[in-house]
Amino acid sequence: MRAALLIVLGLAIGIIGTVFTMQALSERDALPRAVMVTMGSHRHQLQQAVKGQRCEATANLDQLQHMQMIAADIPAAFPGTDQPFQNLAGRLRTALQTASQSAPADCPALAAALKPVDQVCSECHQQYR
Repeated sequence: MRAALLIVLGLAIGIIGTVFTMQALSERDALPRAVMVTMGSHRHQLQQAVKGQRCEATANLDQLQHMQMIAADIPAAFPGTDQPFQNLAGRLRTALQTASQSAPADCPALAAALKPVDQVCSECHQQYR
C-alpha cells in the first residue's frame, strides 16, 4: 500500500514539474507569438470593418500603420530564419506600405488594398506554420 502511494505521489509531482517546465519554455519564446497575435488582431479589426461596411479612412490608415510597424518587428522576432522567410517578411512590409500609402477611404478600396497583404500572409503560413 505504501509503495503504491509513493508511486502515485511521485507521478503527481512529476506531472506538476513537467507542466511548470513546459510553461516556462513556452514563455521563453513569447515575442514571435505576440507579433503574430497582434498582427492578426489588427487584421481582424480591418476585416470586421469591411464586413460591417464601417470603413473610415482614418481608422483604416491607423490599423494599416500599426500592422506596418509590427511587420518591421518580424525579423527580430524570428531570428535565424532562412532567406525565403525573410523575403516573405519583406514582401509583407512592402504590401503594407503600399496599402497605407493608398489610404483606402471606403470598404471596396480597403478590401483591394488588403488583398496583397492577405496573399503574402497566406503564403507564409502555408510554408512556415
